Amino acid sequence: MPRVPRGAPFDERGNRLRGVLDLAAGRYPGFLFGRPVGDILPVFHFHETTAAALEPAFAYLRDNDYRTVGTDALARLVRDGIHPGPRTVMLNFDDAWASMWLVVGPLLEQYGLSAVTFAIPARIADAAGVRRTLADGPVDAEGADRAANPFATWPELRALSASGRVEVQSHSWSHSMVFSDSHAYDVVRPDYASEPVLVRPRVNASDPPEFLDPRRLGYPLFPRRSRLSSARRFQPDADACAALEQFVAGEGGAAFFDRADADAALGARLGAIRGTWEPDEARLRAIDHELARSRDELEARVGAPVRHICLPWGVTSRETGASLERLGYLTAFANRPAGRLAVAAGDDPFFLKRLHSRHIFALPGKGRRVFVTLA
Repeated sequence: MPRVPRGAPFDERGNRLRGVLDLAAGRYPGFLFGRPVGDILPVFHFHETTAAALEPAFAYLRDNDYRTVGTDALARLVRDGIHPGPRTVMLNFDDAWASMWLVVGPLLEQYGLSAVTFAIPARIADAAGVRRTLADGPVDAEGADRAANPFATWPELRALSASGRVEVQSHSWSHSMVFSDSHAYDVVRPDYASEPVLVRPRVNASDPPEFLDPRRLGYPLFPRRSRLSSARRFQPDADACAALEQFVAGEGGAAFFDRADADAALGARLGAIRGTWEPDEARLRAIDHELARSRDELEARVGAPVRHICLPWGVTSRETGASLERLGYLTAFANRPAGRLAVAAGDDPFFLKRLHSRHIFALPGKGRRVFVTLA
């Protein structure tokens, strides 16, 4: 699970200590240590990628006669106890980055594999057509994944789905983090521009979602958690936030943060930021909206059923689980301190767990490499 910013409790974080604890608790499946796969279904997740990073894993699966399965097989295993058979794995690509179209799709075709991508409809742009892919010649997937619009477009997702190699499922409507504490710990500084796009907090409540822009120097930062967690959202006073931004702008903007007294000048002003807590009813509506709007938009835009989700950062809550059940989802990838990092018959369908893609090479086969890293 990717690391998340300040504010998340320990069980919503991914780090080396968490990996050590998972190891001690026996959460890693035995095949990582040289044993057989057994009756589990290994599920591996990827995010942004390049052809150079991806081809060794795909070649390993092909050369060792592994077969990839999709969400139908996943649901049959956990809900009906029907295993898809030996040497089967599932490949997940979270977020539907531009590289999903540029390199993943062509390489799936080349290696005879299939995958599921979990897309974020509120972050997907439309386009007049599709971009050239690796099948057409060299592409800069790494650059595309860092662009202003770093995700696959609607025409590209439709083409991936139509290829029969890629299932498009939900990664929530907006993949949002929200402020979860009323005590500001810092402000947006120039280095905030390096904050990953998907962990920048959401600053509005209506659609389309808006996320904290790095150019808003001086905007106060509060601890944050996933919108689908158990956290209630803190909404800082908009006028107070704007006043702090104006203060920083009046003191020189980015140059202000080079001053020795910058932190002292911000301290009292940060402590004065007030706000309101969202009502519980609003939080429940927001959770339902994230799950239902994502499903409906993907089905309308891509033209294929959506009954499966990967919850952002693997974070869930009792309310999210109830909403998934009510809305007709069949499975959800989430995380919690208990349970093996693989999928097996009888698992809670809304708490399914995965492994990082680097562990593909621990699968039995020629050139096998056993467990070498924790997090």
